[in-house]
Amino acid sequence: MFNSGFTATISSSRPMGNETDWLSLLAIKAKIIEDPLYVLSSWNDSMHFCQWQGVTCRRRHQRVTALDLHSRELVGSISPHLGNLTFLRELLIQNNSFGDEIPPEIGRLPRLQILQLSNNLIGGQIPINISRCANLISINFSHNGLVGEVPVELGSLSKLEIIITEANNLRGSVSHFANLSSLRDLYLDNNYFDGIIPGGFDRLKNLQTLALGINRLSGVIPASLFNHFSLTTFDVTVNQIQGSLPWDLGITLPNLELFDINENQFTGSIPISILNASKLYSLEMVQNKLAGKVPNLSRLQNLERLLLANNQLGSGVADDLNFISSLINATNLHRLEVNINNFGCKFPEYIGNLSRNLEYLNLDHNHIFRIIPPGILNLVGLQSLNMQFNQFTGTIPCEIGKLQNLHRLNLDDNSLSGNIPSSLGNLSFLSILALRINNFHGSIPPSLGNCSNLQILLLCQNNLTGAIPKQVVSISSLSISLDLSQNQLSGFLPTEVENLINLGYLDVSYNLLSSEIPNTLGSCTSLETLHLGNNFFNETSPSSLSFLRGLVELGLANNNLCGEIPMYLENFILLQNLNLSFNNFEGVVPTQGVFSNASAISVVGNGKLCGGVAELKLPKCNLKVDEKRRSNSALALALSIPFGFVGLALMGCVLYLCWFRKRRKDTPSYSSKNLLPRVSYQTLVKATDGFSSFNLIGVGSFGSVYKGVIDGRIVAVKVLKILQHRASKSFVSECEALRNIRHRNLVKVLTTCSTIDYQGHDFKALVYEFMVNGNLEEWLHQNCNEDLSIEEFKKLNLLQRLNIIIDVACALNYLHNQA
Repeated sequence: MFNSGFTATISSSRPMGNETDWLSLLAIKAKIIEDPLYVLSSWNDSMHFCQWQGVTCRRRHQRVTALDLHSRELVGSISPHLGNLTFLRELLIQNNSFGDEIPPEIGRLPRLQILQLSNNLIGGQIPINISRCANLISINFSHNGLVGEVPVELGSLSKLEIIITEANNLRGSVSHFANLSSLRDLYLDNNYFDGIIPGGFDRLKNLQTLALGINRLSGVIPASLFNHFSLTTFDVTVNQIQGSLPWDLGITLPNLELFDINENQFTGSIPISILNASKLYSLEMVQNKLAGKVPNLSRLQNLERLLLANNQLGSGVADDLNFISSLINATNLHRLEVNINNFGCKFPEYIGNLSRNLEYLNLDHNHIFRIIPPGILNLVGLQSLNMQFNQFTGTIPCEIGKLQNLHRLNLDDNSLSGNIPSSLGNLSFLSILALRINNFHGSIPPSLGNCSNLQILLLCQNNLTGAIPKQVVSISSLSISLDLSQNQLSGFLPTEVENLINLGYLDVSYNLLSSEIPNTLGSCTSLETLHLGNNFFNETSPSSLSFLRGLVELGLANNNLCGEIPMYLENFILLQNLNLSFNNFEGVVPTQGVFSNASAISVVGNGKLCGGVAELKLPKCNLKVDEKRRSNSALALALSIPFGFVGLALMGCVLYLCWFRKRRKDTPSYSSKNLLPRVSYQTLVKATDGFSSFNLIGVGSFGSVYKGVIDGRIVAVKVLKILQHRASKSFVSECEALRNIRHRNLVKVLTTCSTIDYQGHDFKALVYEFMVNGNLEEWLHQNCNEDLSIEEFKKLNLLQRLNIIIDVACALNYLHNQA
């Protein structure tokens, strides 16, 4: 049976003798405004405060010795009452969202040994009073918003072993840290410390870690610091430090594990003695001015990272990359970067003997030549292979698909040739494929459509031919760039381009693409840059492009586009560069939006444009017609009603005539195809001089038209693209339509419809009488610049005009009701 009095004493949160700690904890709780994990729900009167979550007390005196609330998603500030917990040895509140400042009352904790405040939102300065915590061993203020200089008084903490203040906004000198005689690890990186590195650090006999990276330090490294036998980590990356590395670096610092001098101004060579620092796992010297040869590194068997990029290493001799062979025993090597140097030798075949754990291999921006050795396929752990801007020749190994962990492959700007291997389609993790500026030929392999994680595909400036595979423009993961420009790709832009809904950059310019710009392109609403120039796109710009309101650049130059400039381009508020030059655009150039800035647009080579801003120096538009319309609007309204009735009556007559013709033409059940006269393929070849480009009159959606001579008669031969979708149906429909049109004096058509078997294939052609008298538009609207005799000849009487109207109406009736 329990003693009820004893139980009551234990359950009370306010025992006699330590009321100060109890009140301090309640004050600390009051400053915490969010507690999503209900950590402080136990901080109540139902139990002794030493049993509250996160609180540790001394058994004998029931005083708080540790407060551990780390990683609890707490929001609030540090209460000044914290200073009343005078027996506190550990304060662990890292990885929360405490804000405001470090209260100066923290200096009233003489027994404090471990102070962990990292990964919070604490600002202000480090309080000077912290120097009164004479028993401090470890301080971690990293990843906060602390400002100002570190108090000089901090240098009096003789027991301090660890200081971590990385990722704050601290500034000033680092010299007073050299007075901390017990210091073992000093992390000051990612702040704004300036000045020189003091020579006093050599007095810190226990110093193992010196991390001063990403600051504003300058000058040279004190020679005495390189004699620090115990040093394991030396990091001064991203500063402005000069000078050279001592020749005996690896001898005086034999315990080095990490040596990082990236992004400074070191000169000279890499010391041969580095070989003696056999514990090195990371050697990083990126972006300095180091020169000469890279020494033998065979003893660095623990090496995981060797980063030597962006220096002046190498001299273009045959043994420039021999040091790579010395890395064969580094079985943990996973990152090798020697890019942006002067290495100028052939690609070493022993590259394939490196660690299977190698993930990043960067050889780009050198002068490496010869073929890519097949041994590279042994590096099955590769995730990133960058070899752009070299002088590689030959082909890509056809079995490159074995590197199934590849995320990035960049071979830009070399002299590679041959076909693009279809095995690239096996690289399902590939996100970047860059093969620009080479001599690749053949077609784009459709298997690339299997690269379902591809974000960037760059194949421009090669000799690729054939059609753009629909599988490639169906890769919905493409979100950054698709560049197929400056090749010899033909055919049309596949309608499957609608799948590129996340794409930001599309360039197919400088190819041989034809037909119309697909309407489905309007689905690519994320596009910021669209280049379709220097192709053979025809017809008008599709209205669906009006959905591409995020466009910054649009290039349509050097095509066969016609019609008026789309007015919706005025509303593209982000558009900064628009090139419509050398097309067949006509009419008024808008003046709003991008059109208001003459330097942002180009419309040269469109002879029928007018208006626009004055800087374009285009002819003024003829507005007389519009003015006349406005002045006669009342008259037009008065006449519209009676003429409307006349129009309805005329339409009725037209429909009756169409019905009457159809009734007359209805024939027995034999097919129209059998009535079509045949002409031999050889006859057409001879008539058109082998379908030569000299005799080519025009190109349409379903075929091409050639001028020819048959039996002394000039004809126009329309050859259909039988593989084109709906071409066969178009052939039959056109024949039927031509048979139904009466032969008039104006429209003289030889309706010879021919179906020819050629080498087992169905070759279809229509043979017309060649007409030299222009087109219907010229007959209806005479050109005032033409010869008067010809203009007189082209005048149409009322009956001729009525016959034209009837023919057009019959065609519309056929399309809407019969086709």
